[in-house]
Amino acid sequence: MPRRAGRVAALLLAAVLLGAVLLAAALAATGLLTGLSTQARPADVAIVLGNTVLPNGQPSPRLAARLDRAYDCYAAEQCHTLFVSGGIDPAGADEAAVMRGYLLARGVPSDRIVTDSAGDNSWATARHAGAYMREHGYTRALVVTQYFHVPRTMLALRRHGVADVSGGYPRFFEWRDIYSLFRELPAVAWYALRPL
Repeated sequence: MPRRAGRVAALLLAAVLLGAVLLAAALAATGLLTGLSTQARPADVAIVLGNTVLPNGQPSPRLAARLDRAYDCYAAEQCHTLFVSGGIDPAGADEAAVMRGYLLARGVPSDRIVTDSAGDNSWATARHAGAYMREHGYTRALVVTQYFHVPRTMLALRRHGVADVSGGYPRFFEWRDIYSLFRELPAVAWYALRPL
């Protein structure tokens, strides 16, 4: 009898683990589809989230792709202001300043770029962007980040009082996106419940 109970427990545990993996895969697919299917709408502010700055002071290819997507929005007159937000990396590189420099080099006027060097994470960026938008009477935002990150960032902005949010993402894909999709699952849940 104890052997049978052990087998039943092992099968039950295997079924629970399989169910958890399938649920995670389904949620990841939902996040993938949500991020990929979001439609960028005209906005007062395009909010560009930071990412890696290379040792030579240039944006990483991922970050450059985000900035190019934001530039396209600006050039098409679909967004008035570009809000670039990032932190200071351990080497001292200011992501937001690098982003600003990149956009200035592309021809965006300096008065159309707002720099947030305290955007250490998506939640902080949403808090700062929401405050900036309220201060200036702006109501429509476009999030510019990777496709898998769009749903969480849109949620963060809504939680910080920006009701009209759409998302845009660059056509830039890496193998690490697979990991990132699964990382977003608990992060979205946390952002939904996190106290303001």
